[in-house]
This record gives sequence, structure tokens and C-alpha cells, in this order.
Amino acid sequence: MAAEQHPAAPRSDGPGWEVARPAQDEIPEATRVFATAINIPLNDLLDTERDHPVNEPDRFLVVRDGDRVVGTTNSHRFSLSVPGGPRPAAGVTGVGVLPTHRRRGILTALLRGQLADLRQRGENLAILWASEGGIYGRYGYGRAFRQHTYSVSRAHAALRADAPRDPSLTLDLAEPADVLPELDLLHRAAQDERTGGFPREGNWWKLRLWMLSRPQPDTSPLRAALVRDPQGRPVGSALHRVTTGYGEGGLPTGTVTVRELTALTPAARTALYEFLLHTDLTAETEIIGLPEDDPLPALLADPAQAVRRGGGGLWLRLVDVPAALAERTYAHPLDTVIEVADRHAPWNAGRWHLKTDGEHARVESTEADPDLSLDAAHLGGAYLGRGPVTTHVDAGVATEHTPGAAARLDTALYTPRAPRCDTGF
Repeated sequence: MAAEQHPAAPRSDGPGWEVARPAQDEIPEATRVFATAINIPLNDLLDTERDHPVNEPDRFLVVRDGDRVVGTTNSHRFSLSVPGGPRPAAGVTGVGVLPTHRRRGILTALLRGQLADLRQRGENLAILWASEGGIYGRYGYGRAFRQHTYSVSRAHAALRADAPRDPSLTLDLAEPADVLPELDLLHRAAQDERTGGFPREGNWWKLRLWMLSRPQPDTSPLRAALVRDPQGRPVGSALHRVTTGYGEGGLPTGTVTVRELTALTPAARTALYEFLLHTDLTAETEIIGLPEDDPLPALLADPAQAVRRGGGGLWLRLVDVPAALAERTYAHPLDTVIEVADRHAPWNAGRWHLKTDGEHARVESTEADPDLSLDAAHLGGAYLGRGPVTTHVDAGVATEHTPGAAARLDTALYTPRAPRCDTGF
């Protein structure tokens, strides 16, 4: 069925493809297109959306070939933690084009149309998890940070003797659903310590726990380890599961898999790590989704025993360059002119005079000579403070016209703690 055109639906400047909002009864078809495009089981996706809905239908966008949906994108409304506090951001998801229609400009039309739509909504930032990282840099997204998985064998899991310990803290195990208010309190507090995350409002907690609890062979249910202070207030938590196994001679080969760890104090972090790293009848603990500067190696008696593997990275785009640069704070004062190239959001292209005292920033269009020329994707990668522009200058894909301009911008953008986002979307 042909969908009714939403009055505010964006139109693409792509090669003949019109971007439109689907009718409500077309959304299942759009879901099928996405599932086909990225090779995931359709039933899992449909079950997720039916039982744990988080979508807002008016944020769906599609491209049709005749009366058939052949491409789709979607987004969620988030309040993203950035330097200076939470800001509205769009969590881009559901991006896919049918294999029969690839390399015909449909993805370009979708993402350009979505950028125009987000700008109309006043959402100056867009974020996404990329299944293929090589795609999104072409559309102005830069990888803002990468998270990591740490593995520690139980045989080498001793913490330093001077690790902060507080015997007044208590640690309990609970069903996550039974302590959800405390988990949410901790999660919200953690958003104030690092950039890159957002509160789990609406159905996001329900969806997250469902995703982490899906049955796995020889694996325990999801458990919450909760640390409380003497007044009973939560100060740390870890969502984890234990997989059992035995090898030659009956030696345990089990793994503790930690999917989330939050600690508001150093002593709470020590309590959680000592509990998780020394679980009986296991050989290893794996902690997934930690920021690149997590204190775990510094807590171990032998830091080299924390084996780190690369994980997923969050990509960020400035939907509106001057507005996004003006709404964050900076580590140092800065007065610079940046020339931005942005072929998919032409309202961003040009020269921008950025002046800030650190707390307040003003960004205005200018004809002055630029200190630095770069792509919108480079700004997206640097926005949360851990994607140096200097790297792009050294690579020759950004140009420094004034010596030291890239380093001064990096210094102003810098955040002392690495970003983290512990919610997939």
C-alpha cells in the first residue's frame, strides 16, 4: 500500500529518490527491509519491537521503488551527555537498503533526508553504532570513542594491596528487575561522570535487560551485584552471568561475563572487581564495554594481566555545526576560524569563527582566513574530547593553515575521562 505523505516529511536531493514517512501499516515492511539488509532474523526483530517498543513512528523514513519499500532509516530521541551537560541527540538506527537496490544512491538519499529532518527537530547531534564503520565517515560521522573488553584470568586476578577497600560496604546478589530503581539511580549518576551516554528512559531498561537475559547454553540467569554504603544507598553495581565448563582433569573453565559495571566510588569499584574476578569454579572474568581509561589495570597487582580487546565504537555527527559547537563547554579558552566541508549537510559548509572562554561559546559565520580546514566527520569524532583533530592533520586529510591550530582545538575540546555509552540502539 502506498503510504500517505506526512506534511513535514523531508525530500531528498539525491538522484531521483524521494524520502518519505511510512504509513503506520508500512512499518512492518520497513522492518523487514532492515532485517534483510543486515542479515538478522526477522522474527527476533519483530518480537523485539512488539514486546519492547521504543520506536516513535514519525521518526521512520523510507525510500520506495514504486509502491515497495526498498530502504529505511530510523532514530530515537536521546539526552546525550556532552561536555557542559545533557543535550538533545538523535540515536540513528534501522539503516538499511535491500541488496537488490544497493549502490543506486538510496542510502545517500536516506541519510541526507534524515539530516534535514533532524535539523528541523532541533537535534544538533546524531549518534550511531556502526555495523560497518567504513560507511558512515562518508556521511559526516566520526568515531567519537571506542569501548573495550577486558579479560582477566582468575589465576592472575589479585588486586593491589593498597586498592581502596571499605569494610562497611555490603554486596548482595539480586534479580535485576527487583532492584531496577537502584540500578537506574546508579546509571543516571554515571552519566554525569563521563560523556557519550544517556539515561534509559521509557522502555530502554526493559529492552536492555531482555537483551542481556536471553537464554544461552550452560549460562546462569542475569544477576545484579549491588554494593551499598552503611546507609543502604547504592554505590556500585554489575550485571553479569556465569558460564560453566570443565576441562581436562575436571578443572573449571567457566567464565564470568560482565555486561555492565558502574561504581560511584573507588571502594565500590574495588568491591565489585574483587567479587567478580574471584568467582568460584571459573577460570576467567570478561568485562564488556569498558571505556579506554577504565581503572581496572591500575587496580591489578600486575596490570599486564588485564588483556584488552577492541570493541564497538560510537559514531557522532554534528547535524548543525555552529549550534553544536556553541552548546558544549571547553577545557580552555579558544579563538579560531574553522573551515568545514560537508557535502551532505550543506548548511554546515563554510568558515566558522569559534570563540569561547571555556564556559560559554559563540560560533558565527565568517569570511576570515581559516586556521584549520577539515571535514564534518573530523569534528564529529573530536566533539566528545577524545578524537584528536591533530591525527587527521598528521594523516594529511585535514589542513592546518595556522601552526598549532589543531593542537589548540584538541586542547579546548579535551575531556579528562574517556566517553562511554553502555546502551545499544
